[in-house]
Amino acid sequence: MGGEKMTERTSDPSHDEPDEAPEGFREQPRYAPEVERAYANDRIEVTWEPAFCIHVAECLRGLPAVFDNQRRPWIIVDNGSPGEIGDVIQRCPTGALHFRRLDGGPQEPVPEETTVQERPNGPLFVRGNVRIFGPDHTLVRQDTRVALCRCGASANKPFCDGSHRRVGFRTG
Repeated sequence: MGGEKMTERTSDPSHDEPDEAPEGFREQPRYAPEVERAYANDRIEVTWEPAFCIHVAECLRGLPAVFDNQRRPWIIVDNGSPGEIGDVIQRCPTGALHFRRLDGGPQEPVPEETTVQERPNGPLFVRGNVRIFGPDHTLVRQDTRVALCRCGASANKPFCDGSHRRVGFRTG
């Protein structure tokens, strides 16, 4: 293995949240919309866009040796196989995590159909070839997984930012 690398990149800004999500986490600079972090070795590159992370924690539960939010760096790709990492990343409902295989293994698939799952007291999880356009018809985001706000309190609309917990949003 080539050893782990972590880089921070910036770009133009072109479920249920677990109880352990820290209060006020959105105010931390690492959650700024233009931040993207990459963690890689010679087999796989994992990217994390904190602005879309709402701490659903599928990654933490799925592969704790790789994903551990109590350490820095919180992703260590050398602690799992590319296949295991890819499988767990595909469970992330927000699109905050993605992977790119560098070893010739299968890349992240685009779902053949689009599905929308309502989360009790939370966002809409959308999977598919999702393209979101703004009021001026410009592409806001194209992704295979997104979490869309239903409570109206998100500061990252149309995406969920976890505000539904803070405002006590209820669907029933």
